[in-house]
Amino acid sequence: MSVTSSPAGPGRRPRGAGQGWAGPAFVAGYTILLVAFGVLPIGYAVYFAFTDAGGTFTGFANFVGTAQDFRFLDAVGHVAVYLLFWLVSLVVFVVALALLLHRLASGPVSRTLRFLYYIPGALAGAASVLVWLFMLDPTVSPVRSLLSGMGFDTFGQVIAPGNLAVLFTIIAFWTGAGGWIVVMYGALNNIPQDVLEAARIDGAGAWKTAWHVQIPMLRKWIVYMVILAFAGGVQLFVEPQLLSLASVGVAGRDYSLNQLTYDFAFQMNNINGAAAVSVELLVVSASVAGFFVARSGFFDAD
Repeated sequence: MSVTSSPAGPGRRPRGAGQGWAGPAFVAGYTILLVAFGVLPIGYAVYFAFTDAGGTFTGFANFVGTAQDFRFLDAVGHVAVYLLFWLVSLVVFVVALALLLHRLASGPVSRTLRFLYYIPGALAGAASVLVWLFMLDPTVSPVRSLLSGMGFDTFGQVIAPGNLAVLFTIIAFWTGAGGWIVVMYGALNNIPQDVLEAARIDGAGAWKTAWHVQIPMLRKWIVYMVILAFAGGVQLFVEPQLLSLASVGVAGRDYSLNQLTYDFAFQMNNINGAAAVSVELLVVSASVAGFFVARSGFFDAD
């Protein structure tokens, strides 16, 4: 038996021709935007961080000067406590809620919960904070009885400095956790059913299956979530800034490092110092991301 193949006639392109350009063309737009609004601003910030107002190279003088500001260490402490609360709550509750959602049969209840989880994420950060400003004011809040039961009778008591890390964690979780729950739910659906069936045959219950099978297979997604959540958390700005304006200074305008950067740049006219703090945040975020990627085998093939 002979097998004949029809030659590519005039005007007919061989199969696969031109597909080598598909990938670069697909990412070209993103690459242009990344360079324009990511790489170039980073280079611009690095230049300002190591120079003075006249453009003279100053080494690490701007970094030392901002670190000696009396508000700097307090801001570092505030962000560190917030990150601890935010990352722990995100990992624990997002994974737990995704597992619980996955246990439900795929039906109206599951679809409704996924939709409800995602609704808060549709609000912009500033809009979410405004909603919570309304919720946290005992004089107008629909949950004023709950606030009163917790001993909060005035807005100032609710937003006392000692409560801010918890409040910002609640706001951030309400805004950002829903999208991650949906992502984790999708990742759980990609776990082969024969793996879960083998666990059940071996006598593993729901808890052991989740702990020994599902959560380890979610490792890379959890790492990805932690990296992005950390990068967003160190840039805490909208929540404390709006709260500071709404409380007329009860919550300070230098609570976070990003607020301090804003104050350096636009209140003290110290662009170089602001750039130095921004570069520090970039280095910390990149270092943490590199650590998690290296330790977790993020790019290793499963």
